[in-house]
Amino acid sequence: MKHKILVVPFLAVVIALSCGGGGGGGGGAQGAAAADDVRVFAVNDLGMHCVDREFSVFSLLPPYNVVHAEVVRRRAAGPPSLIHGAKLLVTYEPVEDARGSINSTSRDKTDFWDWAHLLFGATLAPGQGLTGLFMPADAPIPGPQTIAYSGAKRFYSADGIPIVPTDDALAENSYPLLRIGAAFAPTGASLAHLDIVVPVSSETDCKTCHQTGEIAARDTGITWSSSADPEVRAKENVLILHDDRESTTLMAAKPVLCAGCHYSRALDLAGAGPQGAQIGKPEMSAAMHAYHGRRRDDMGGRVFPPRGPVEATCYLCHPGLVTQCYRGAMKTGGVDCLDCHGNMLSVGGAFPLLAGGSMDGLNDGAPRRPWVDLPRCQSCHTGDVLNHLSGPTVYPSADGIRLARTFHRGDKAASPILATNPRFAENPGTPYKLSRGHGGLLCESCHGSTHAEWPNADAAHNDNVAAVSLQGHSGPIIECGTCHGTGTLALTTAGPHGLHNVNDSRWVDHQHSGFYERDAASCRACHGANLEGTVLSRAAADRTYRVEGHDVPLPKGTRIGCTHCHEAPGGGDDD
Repeated sequence: MKHKILVVPFLAVVIALSCGGGGGGGGGAQGAAAADDVRVFAVNDLGMHCVDREFSVFSLLPPYNVVHAEVVRRRAAGPPSLIHGAKLLVTYEPVEDARGSINSTSRDKTDFWDWAHLLFGATLAPGQGLTGLFMPADAPIPGPQTIAYSGAKRFYSADGIPIVPTDDALAENSYPLLRIGAAFAPTGASLAHLDIVVPVSSETDCKTCHQTGEIAARDTGITWSSSADPEVRAKENVLILHDDRESTTLMAAKPVLCAGCHYSRALDLAGAGPQGAQIGKPEMSAAMHAYHGRRRDDMGGRVFPPRGPVEATCYLCHPGLVTQCYRGAMKTGGVDCLDCHGNMLSVGGAFPLLAGGSMDGLNDGAPRRPWVDLPRCQSCHTGDVLNHLSGPTVYPSADGIRLARTFHRGDKAASPILATNPRFAENPGTPYKLSRGHGGLLCESCHGSTHAEWPNADAAHNDNVAAVSLQGHSGPIIECGTCHGTGTLALTTAGPHGLHNVNDSRWVDHQHSGFYERDAASCRACHGANLEGTVLSRAAADRTYRVEGHDVPLPKGTRIGCTHCHEAPGGGDDD
């Protein structure tokens, strides 16, 4: 499905009447030329949202997906800016993917609404999510559903879309597409849209160990579940085991909300912290990760090997061997879950974080806070060619610039490294999914969701649809023309992460030499100390430039340096 940008001649009037500058994008919204148009940027906040396959026994996670959206005014003259306002309507609706799958409804695909009142104390209409949102076909007024603008967050946010991984043909699809549209509210005239993946999986389960007869459900002194449904059987065995070990009566209290006793930040919509029965008990992450991380098998080995592959650890419970929760650019590059998060005991907060390891610096020396003290981009992307972290305490990657793990050697807590060079750093004290970069855009708007950063190695995957729609190829949004109008951007090195104009023939026409003469270090920071190219100067797409009468092809992935076109400056000196 190809994203189509609509150029609306009367948009100048729309913006002048309705939209203020927003999101740090700079500038007001007055005086637009007739050829101005709009770009929609939107992304799911996580590479995979999980949902229980059934809710009659207990619930870990309800149907709850999150979409963040931003609208950019692309000017015919002058810089682009983020816009919002009362007359700008942003919506979500289902759209068919390239395989013909579409997901417009949830209420007849899950038993969530049969148990929602007992589990969450919520009185919901069929199809209604915990925050009041609906899938478009389930809404009281079916059709595109509004995404509200959050003044506190400074972007459009749909928190709690109750989508499930079953399409309208009742086939499983964990990567459905939703169309995020921007329209002129008074008339409903469409300005632009973007189709994005809204990933969801029910592959999270306990069957590997808790199925009757398996390692966690074969004690002969306990009567285990005999339910005909293997999902129900494993879940009931979890409650039976909990009752036996902790003297609880959970089987008699079905359905059980696990977070009712084990606080989960993921379900604390009000941000109130532990309440009632949660007080004094381990948080959900510690109860799951730290507890299971200590379990041993019949041979005395760890059930979850501390250095085991993802197939023998994370994917025994998380999506998964089929769904592939983790599937983005870092996965393609060989980075594993444990390389960022550490092992089960690290994730469960069994060890104190080192200095700089907590997200805001307030939790150093204490156990990791789930959903807060997260791995950081800067923990591996610690800088550029000339200034990056190295030494015997870190895990260097093969390229010699980035790191292969987010934490120092010997650190049992897997405390995320805080880089001293901020070139690739998130905003201080802020996780990746809420950080902002160039032009005030969310980092995820240009790089993709956590765990599914662009590109997905499968070119036809729904993950890649948004990036291809915005710039014509997969991968991070790197083409300046996505936001900047033709001819509006002067040659600069003030792009994202200090990048210069991309795919601009003016650089080839000898004009880059002046930049090099003024600041050679900036060129070497990405193109290498010897200016022969590095992983930081790879071509994002196939390029061909005309240089001194002949074509110079630069296939995608080429590490671009001086010697593709001419000799490097002699001796590496500034000249």
